[in-house]
Amino acid sequence: MSTRPIRSVLVANRGEIACRVIDTLRRLGIRSIAVYSDADAQARHVREADVAVRIGPAAASQSYLDIEAVVDAARKTGADAVHPGYGFLSENQKFAAALADAGIVFIGPPAEAIATMGDKITARAAVTERDVPVVPGLSRPGLTDADLIAAAPDIGFPVLIKPSAGGGGKGMHRVADPAELPAALQRARREAGAAFGDDALFLEHFVDTPRHIEVQVLADTHGNVIHLGERECSLQRRHQKVIEEAPSALLDAETRARIGEAACDAARSVGYTGAGTVEFIVSAHKPDEFFFMEMNTRLQVEHPVTELVTGIDLVEQQIRVARGEVLGLAQDDIELTGHAIEARVYAEDPARGFLPTGGTIEHLVHPDTSPGSGVRVDSAMLAGLRVGSDYDPMLAKIIAHGSDREEALERLDQALAHTRVLGVVTNIDFCRFVLRQQAVVDAELDTELLDRLVTDYAVPQPSPEAQVLVGLARIGTRDRGDVWSSSVGWRVGEPAPVVTRLVSGGHHSTVSIRVERADAHSVSGTATVTAEGVEGDASWSADVVYLPARPGDGPNSDRLIVDGISQSWSSTLIGESWWVSGPSGAWVLDLARPLLDEAADERAGEIVSPMPGTVVAVGVTSGDEVSSGASVVVVEAMKMEHALTAPVDGTVDITVSVGDKVDAGQILAVVTPASVADPKEPVDATAPS
Repeated sequence: MSTRPIRSVLVANRGEIACRVIDTLRRLGIRSIAVYSDADAQARHVREADVAVRIGPAAASQSYLDIEAVVDAARKTGADAVHPGYGFLSENQKFAAALADAGIVFIGPPAEAIATMGDKITARAAVTERDVPVVPGLSRPGLTDADLIAAAPDIGFPVLIKPSAGGGGKGMHRVADPAELPAALQRARREAGAAFGDDALFLEHFVDTPRHIEVQVLADTHGNVIHLGERECSLQRRHQKVIEEAPSALLDAETRARIGEAACDAARSVGYTGAGTVEFIVSAHKPDEFFFMEMNTRLQVEHPVTELVTGIDLVEQQIRVARGEVLGLAQDDIELTGHAIEARVYAEDPARGFLPTGGTIEHLVHPDTSPGSGVRVDSAMLAGLRVGSDYDPMLAKIIAHGSDREEALERLDQALAHTRVLGVVTNIDFCRFVLRQQAVVDAELDTELLDRLVTDYAVPQPSPEAQVLVGLARIGTRDRGDVWSSSVGWRVGEPAPVVTRLVSGGHHSTVSIRVERADAHSVSGTATVTAEGVEGDASWSADVVYLPARPGDGPNSDRLIVDGISQSWSSTLIGESWWVSGPSGAWVLDLARPLLDEAADERAGEIVSPMPGTVVAVGVTSGDEVSSGASVVVVEAMKMEHALTAPVDGTVDITVSVGDKVDAGQILAVVTPASVADPKEPVDATAPS
């Protein structure tokens, strides 16, 4: 059978997945075409593609989700095919149909398969006909909140609310208390409507101690369907995956074969072609029982772990299937070698409830990925890249492969330790914290484990060397010829120490440096770091020499010599914060300043946005009386909603409207505290004067 030529491919996506697809296209000698919004004009995927086309403003609805704009870009650039990546239009049957109408190959399944599997209600019905087991629940089109509330007791609490469309955990809510179900349904509908343009919901029983196991399938247009083993995706926060691995330590060979065949049957039920993933829920206590959850009709974020244990490039296989080729692989050809684990690097702040962050990447170091390192990096990051709030917060994926799970865990931890992102707060340290937990080391996982571990996570205290580096950097190296203008503690008699008070992640400390020598190239002396609020001996002292980086030296060019041992560091002052990284980690350190009680009182009623985003709901109007803890404004950032509440009882004044773009730190509302009665004793008019 003849195949269709694919010589140029438009990648209808952005970020790390666009870069990853472009890598395979380059290796195969296929011309790559990128699309970008105004917010991504300087993005990495734009720079790496052979051709790049602007398709609209920053808003995804006017760029990456604009079917007409993407199809027009493909047509104008002469693209033979379009690869959708994941997210955006990757599971949009209208997009697949529009490409077919334009005579352009969609590197994905048929529109009909997308439509069936994209609606979780119809998907459950389709796989049930193939005897694929499904979780007990209620799923049919047009379910109202009243329908779901009435059915919940028979399904059995806890229940899981799930949107019929979309994925990524958005709109999903676990409800254990029947009284909380109505409010949870309203929130789920709002989130699903905003994320997917479809607020249809259904209910499933929440499986006890659940583990999230998914199976990678490949299918061609000639009826051949195989699976490439499973991935363990149980380490999630609020249904958003953080750490993934392959294979799962839970399954034995017999169960692996059965769940793999069930996944193939699910793909056959809709005439699937290309690469897809069938997701199952498995009880940790009954690993031989599994239930179908959904099918993702696209490449998954975590596909690299499958590629590392199988040696198969899934993007290449997608392209071959789209050409019309017969699969060059049979089920017996698939062999899983070693173990692979992936960590997603998000622009979010674990110390502030994992709120989305942003900013400019001022300094960037990726871990070693040379042959033999066992490390792979799929990244969209660049030094100088501006990270905004318009899109998903994932910046990169760090993946490690080892001969066994223990080696893969160790390699991933070290790879994360050598990843430096200065200027944007990330979850890298939290990922390392997770990897070190005994339950994770022992592979005793479930989908709620991370939510339990979060309560034990604390931002690590900065190392003494990092704090000393800030103290030395503040002294500076300019104007050394004028002792009156330099900050080296010069005075008649003994030199005075230069003192800096720092705060990082709630940790306060004092850095005292007695400068012995300072010139245009270095500062040397004795440094002491004292941790505040710590019982016992909390001091650290050492002889130090600081040699700051010179223009053109490149990253990690600051030298800090501590008791004769030289270390490479980088330091960047961004606003009023020092970002430092070195051999012992990376931290953000702020100068500690006293806060006047009066100033604190004046700002006590302010509601400020903790991150850049968009106002999606305002629950009250100016002049309303509100109670402390009541929801006032809801801000959406990077596809997640964040409810901001009244800090005190009082009268509210709203300063924003739905749809407004807001910055981090912007005042959204002010609550004026309720008046307090005058505590003075009343004057007795009859008393003698």
